[in-house]
Amino acid sequence: MSDMHSSGPWWIPASGQNKTSGISRGNAVILAVIAGLIGGVFGASSSGSLFGHSIKLSSVSSAIERPPGSVADIAKRVIPSVVSISAKTGSNGSTGTGFVIDSAGYILTNNHVVADAVTSGGKIEVQLNDGRKFGASVIGRDASYDLAVLKISTSGLTALTFGDSDKVVVGDSVIAIGSPLGLSGTVTLGIISAKDRAVTAGETGSQNSFINALQTDAAINPGNSGGPLVDATGAVIGVNSAIATLGSAFGSQSGSIGLGFAIPINQARKTAEQLIKNGKATYPVMGVSLDMQYQGEGAKVATTADAILPNGPAAKAGLKAGDIITKFEGRTIAAADELIVAIRAKSVGDKVHLTYLRQGKSYQVTLVLSVSK
Repeated sequence: MSDMHSSGPWWIPASGQNKTSGISRGNAVILAVIAGLIGGVFGASSSGSLFGHSIKLSSVSSAIERPPGSVADIAKRVIPSVVSISAKTGSNGSTGTGFVIDSAGYILTNNHVVADAVTSGGKIEVQLNDGRKFGASVIGRDASYDLAVLKISTSGLTALTFGDSDKVVVGDSVIAIGSPLGLSGTVTLGIISAKDRAVTAGETGSQNSFINALQTDAAINPGNSGGPLVDATGAVIGVNSAIATLGSAFGSQSGSIGLGFAIPINQARKTAEQLIKNGKATYPVMGVSLDMQYQGEGAKVATTADAILPNGPAAKAGLKAGDIITKFEGRTIAAADELIVAIRAKSVGDKVHLTYLRQGKSYQVTLVLSVSK
């Protein structure tokens, strides 16, 4: 037999002598049992006694704070005033969103949400956030601004507060609320990405809407149309109306790509008031026809015989067929649609300043916008 000895288990410290010191196997088992008992006491209860000593453990509560002004707080306040809209035409239909603008049952939405149902004698239904459903009548609608006001037979609704879209700046936080793909009460968060975007939407030339839009990266999808875009106080600053989509070269993605557009609420409020009062809305004009095919910089007055409305604002200011308008109120105009949305963001009777080119020479003029006929 060799006079070398085994080093023993790992919990026994090795030494250079034949003698070992430490904890025996039997004692180790006893300590393990005691440790298990201690763990059982600590794990089973937050208070008790051990070896005659009182034990009291404190638990930590990780409650989530949702202070006034948080996204959760704003959503809680706004969602009850947002409605889902179903517009049915025979076996076809469309869905969208709207929001309460008056406690007597007036609801603002996009014209394109209800247009087909109106023209074909279809049925429009509004579902409130609490699940109640009502048939809706159309008080008035306007394709030019893509807005419509509906009325349901109920009262005591909570109307949303209007903000001031003129005071919105790029980078402001915003929340979009609506019913994308029929999923009512959906909340998305983003910022104002840009202002004064010239957005043209519509199926035909006569039904085109020209929007001087607020751009946001808050997720907006089909079904969000007509829903509110609210600021950090919960006030409405825009009506969600359009999204940019990728063309076939990019896979034809039709969902949100972070490019959503909303009608500024200052314009929407003005139009809604006109629709409620008169059943229709008016918009300001210069009294010119524009060449929509012109590819150069600026907006070109058409060269047709009726391009200038007789006795209209442009005629009185001396504009002629073929003139190219390059600035409107100091804002550079790159194309005809930009001039149209800039004009429609104004009011009838506003005095505006133009810069235009005629045979390569620049001129400036002031004119007063008149009402559309």
